[in-house]
Amino acid sequence: MSHQDLPHTLKLLTVWLLIGLIIFLGFKTWEREREASRFKLAGEVIVLTRAGDGHFHWPGRVGAIEVDFLVDTGATATALPQALADRAGLKPLGAVQTHTAAGAARGFLARADVTLEGGVRADKLSVMVLPNLSAPLLGMDVLGRLHFSQKPGELRIEPQP
Repeated sequence: MSHQDLPHTLKLLTVWLLIGLIIFLGFKTWEREREASRFKLAGEVIVLTRAGDGHFHWPGRVGAIEVDFLVDTGATATALPQALADRAGLKPLGAVQTHTAAGAARGFLARADVTLEGGVRADKLSVMVLPNLSAPLLGMDVLGRLHFSQKPGELRIEPQP
């Protein structure tokens, strides 16, 4: 390779790197918009659209920590992974044993301030903290306070009448 070939090769490499960067940033923007479109607020009605994983997700917070809750109408109580509980500074109140879809699980009870997009709050909510839980689950202890209806691909939530 001669000295004159190097600038031309460097230019081609730079052009391909820029094209790759533009494609990557475009994909990330599309992905962010798609995630944001799963949650809509229409007046007091919250509309969740089913995600690609087949579940409904509801963005919110546990204390000051941002969380993407998996809406689980089959769960009696809200449950959090231990790593999330640790980041949120939740303190154990007592041991708990429960049965999940994956079988028996041991963890602890804690109290958490849960805030969901759309203005839904549950202060000092008793939550289960489970070490091997893969995602935070929003259970009927919160959902039961709301009126919700489902149609294909959509979950509509509104305050109790």
